[in-house]
Amino acid sequence: MSIELIDVSKSFRSGDGALQVLSGVNAKFPDQGLVAIMGPSGIGKSTLLHLIGGLDVAESGQIRVGDYQLDRLKEHELAKFRGRNIGFIFQFHHLLAEFTAQENVMMPLLISGVGESEARQRADELILKVGLKERAQHQPGKLSGGEQQRIAIARALVSRPRVVLADEPTGNLDRATSETVQKLMFDLQKELEALFIIVTHSAELAQHAETILEMGAGGSLSEVQRSSL
Repeated sequence: MSIELIDVSKSFRSGDGALQVLSGVNAKFPDQGLVAIMGPSGIGKSTLLHLIGGLDVAESGQIRVGDYQLDRLKEHELAKFRGRNIGFIFQFHHLLAEFTAQENVMMPLLISGVGESEARQRADELILKVGLKERAQHQPGKLSGGEQQRIAIARALVSRPRVVLADEPTGNLDRATSETVQKLMFDLQKELEALFIIVTHSAELAQHAETILEMGAGGSLSEVQRSSL
């Protein structure tokens, strides 16, 4: 599912004025593969992901994701778009503490109207892929940080999205766990043949991407050669 941004701008209110984060951003992303976006904190990387995923709306410009033009969608249409096409992985897993790992992974399917039996089967398949079959009935509080993030990845992928947006997915993990989670994401991206866009400060993670982009002031994106990392 290809993505194109045309002259996209976004600002946020700051005191009595406005903070311009993205200004006239133009970019194209491939139908599938792994794209890493790097850049200083606060430059607008997370904002860009939120706009692409329909979690926020641009002030001006166009965002096209496959056959969808996001600026033309109403709120309920954006919700459907996200549920059918986008998977989100954040630095903090945001699992629901009162539900088991299995139930957390099932949740996106149940919300979108998939029957409980099918949702449970598909959740179990993903939990097996992330290597946590024996932990499926545990609540998040009984899982390690790495296990929680692997369950969050399973939840993001259970709807079989065409696009996965990951915001510092290993930023809260130790080195060994980070490497495990990275490999898991790379393997699942190839299996799903999806487009993964990963915001990261990790040069090691970025080295595995087919395309590495550096975000500059105003949200400008320029390709980076691996040798310069």
